Amino acid sequence: MTPDGARPTLEQVASLAGVSRATVSRVVNDSPRVAPDLREKVEAAIRQLGYVPNMAARSLATRRSNAIALVVGESASFVFSDPFFGGIVRTASREIARRGLQMVLLMAHDPADYTRVESYLEAGHVDGALLFSLHRVDDLPALAARIGLPVVVGGRPWNTDAGSWFVDMDNRAGARLATEHLLGLGRRRIATITGPLDMTAGIDRLEGFVEAMGGHDAVDPDLVAHGAFTQESGEIATERLLERVPDLDAIFAASDLMAAGALRVLRRAGKQVPRDVAVVGFDDHDEIARWTEPSLTTIHQDIEEWVARMVTVLDELIRGEASERQVLLPTRLVVRESA
Repeated sequence: MTPDGARPTLEQVASLAGVSRATVSRVVNDSPRVAPDLREKVEAAIRQLGYVPNMAARSLATRRSNAIALVVGESASFVFSDPFFGGIVRTASREIARRGLQMVLLMAHDPADYTRVESYLEAGHVDGALLFSLHRVDDLPALAARIGLPVVVGGRPWNTDAGSWFVDMDNRAGARLATEHLLGLGRRRIATITGPLDMTAGIDRLEGFVEAMGGHDAVDPDLVAHGAFTQESGEIATERLLERVPDLDAIFAASDLMAAGALRVLRRAGKQVPRDVAVVGFDDHDEIARWTEPSLTTIHQDIEEWVARMVTVLDELIRGEASERQVLLPTRLVVRESA
């Protein structure tokens, strides 16, 4: 605060830092065109004076809303019950706020939702959007392209030739690693519970399983059951697998929630894990993988790194400085008691 108690101005920050008003403006707007030593001087002056940018004036000057939309293609009940999305929302909120921006959470599950979200995005309320959990029928990337809204997709889009910017985990390699681990344990009647096959993550994890098993011709269709990334769907799929192949000796579930459902059904069926049936999941959610009985061997994907990288790419895209159009992040196997 200035000596007379008035709100500090941009000019006062510039005077204290010994730089031009334009330099202070560039620092406040997070422009990369400022030398590190000058940036440090300006930031020190901002802290000393307690300067707070006038966001309304900044928006008028930059024609920016200073808001980012986080759009999830699922229902609210699904989003708030799945720890996967909890991690996404927490990380996105933190990373967006760190840049002095506001996050707006939007969910689109049915046609009415999509109409509402499209109208909101078209109205210019946000400078860009992060898109998660897109299904094959979702046309939000196409909408964004039509209105010129910068967008980064969480996961591989259906049409990578359309020029989409995306950050994804290496789902195929992770599923392959999980299946190879089961094969390495001597398991041969290995089943899989897939994710939704109208999502690229579901398809990629199935393809990784198939590759590790030796190709489609080597996979018994009875050992493939379809799930929906939920615990209930994991339970239903496991019941079907046991009906079709009672002597199966391993299950790779394409999510930790589905793996937890599999463990529950196996216990009811009198199967001991891992002696009778080994189980591997995918996600490595602490609140699931560490607390199942037995603890869950799974594929780790770093949600915080994934979402933080998406926010970085989107921020750069909004400012016209992005260079990484397609980013693929690694996964790794975490061995616990279930396999």
